[in-house]
Amino acid sequence: MKEHPIIFSGAMIHAILEGRKTQTRRVIKPQPINLEPDWWVWKGQGMGRDSLNPTLFNSCPYGKPGDLLVLKSQWATEKQYDNRPPSKLPPKAQIWTLWDGDLKPEWCGRTRSARFIPKRLYPHFPKAEITDVRVERVQEISEEDARAEGIIDGGCLNCGEHEPCGCNDPQPDARDAFIYLWNSINEKRGYGWIMNPWVWVLSFGKVS
Repeated sequence: MKEHPIIFSGAMIHAILEGRKTQTRRVIKPQPINLEPDWWVWKGQGMGRDSLNPTLFNSCPYGKPGDLLVLKSQWATEKQYDNRPPSKLPPKAQIWTLWDGDLKPEWCGRTRSARFIPKRLYPHFPKAEITDVRVERVQEISEEDARAEGIIDGGCLNCGEHEPCGCNDPQPDARDAFIYLWNSINEKRGYGWIMNPWVWVLSFGKVS
C-alpha cells in the first residue's frame, strides 16, 4: 500500500467532510493524441480506444485501488517559523490545515501552499483509500458521478436571483453545475470542458 499526495481546495474539503464528495477528476498529462479516428498515441505508444484505459491505468500517478490518498490542503505553522521553509521546521512546530477549520488560530503565521509539504508533515493531513481508478474523457461524466464530485446545486448559473435568464433548461442538473466548476479551475490552463480532455477518475472511501 502506497501513499500519494493530492490537493483539495477549501470548498472540496467541506464536500468531503460532509460525505458528499467521493470522486475527483484530474487531467491526464500529457494528453493522449488522436492521430485518426479511434487510434490514440500516449507517450509514444499507439493504441486503440478500447486498449487506452488499461494502458493508462498502470501509469496513474495517484495510485491504484487499495493505495492511500494524502489529502493535502493549505496550511500554516507558528508565526515564529514564518521565515523557515517547510523542510526546516522543527518537529515540535504546531501545524494547522484547512481540515481543522476555515479560521486559523491566533498562533498561526502565514498561509502556505499545499504544493510544498514535505513527507514528514503528511501525518497532519487525512487519508482516504482509493476504491477505483478509471480513465475517461471529462464530458463522459454522468449525473450520478457529478453528485459524487460533491455537487449539490444544479441551479441555473446564468439566472439572476429574481429574474430567469430565459434559458431552455430552467432547472439544470448537477452535471451542468460540474461543467461550470470544471471550467473555473481548468479552462485557463487549456483543459476546459469544450476541449474534452482525458482525465483520471478516482473514487475514494471514508476519510481517516
